[in-house]
Amino acid sequence: MPNDYFKFKQFTIHQDKCAMKVGTDGVLLGAWADCVNAKSILDVGTGTGLISLMLAQRSSARIEAVEIDEVACIQAKENIKKSLWNDRIEIHNIPFQDFSKSTNEKYDLIVSNPPYFQNSLYAPDEKRTDARHNSNLKLDDLLNGALKLLSEKGKLSIVLPYLEGALFVLKAAENGLYCVRQTKVLPKPDRAPKRLMLEFMKEKMPLVEQELIIELNKRHEYSEAYKNLTKDFYLAF
Repeated sequence: MPNDYFKFKQFTIHQDKCAMKVGTDGVLLGAWADCVNAKSILDVGTGTGLISLMLAQRSSARIEAVEIDEVACIQAKENIKKSLWNDRIEIHNIPFQDFSKSTNEKYDLIVSNPPYFQNSLYAPDEKRTDARHNSNLKLDDLLNGALKLLSEKGKLSIVLPYLEGALFVLKAAENGLYCVRQTKVLPKPDRAPKRLMLEFMKEKMPLVEQELIIELNKRHEYSEAYKNLTKDFYLAF
């Protein structure tokens, strides 16, 4: 069973109320997304508030986050209230589709660790199902919302399973959002990539492609690249 909380170097994530716990995907995205020049950030489907807090630690941006699940939203607010950056992060308990229609704000960075199990068996727990499946947030809705809410030079950063990510790159390009940075995430050196971390912009630019290996030959023997990416957060590094 996962712990009720997960302690990072500068903040703690309490997760007893949330269906989806702290996981590698969220930590990778929070550390990888380019927030260097971002003044405004939107976190779509924030869950525990993990990625919002990571980006607050890495930037001086004003951050807004949306979360459809009321209980997860309460937990995210609690985690943020206890953090060093509670004055810069605002949580909205609203579906992203409604939020994107109701605001005229523009964001320099939109991040999302979206639900992606499209055709697999639904989890018995309804909240976990909502968090894992795209029944409440289809990737088309994420794409359309990002196109509306991104600033002229803004970036969309997401993490997806490899196949879904490759398909999303094609779909996004058809709609005028172009992949400019792509990192293939491999669990081990001899394994196929399991995840794609993807960065999109409205302006077409040369694609920067990279690979990230998480573990080497033994369990918990992490690669230097993985440790360097996450060392500002994980206590172990």
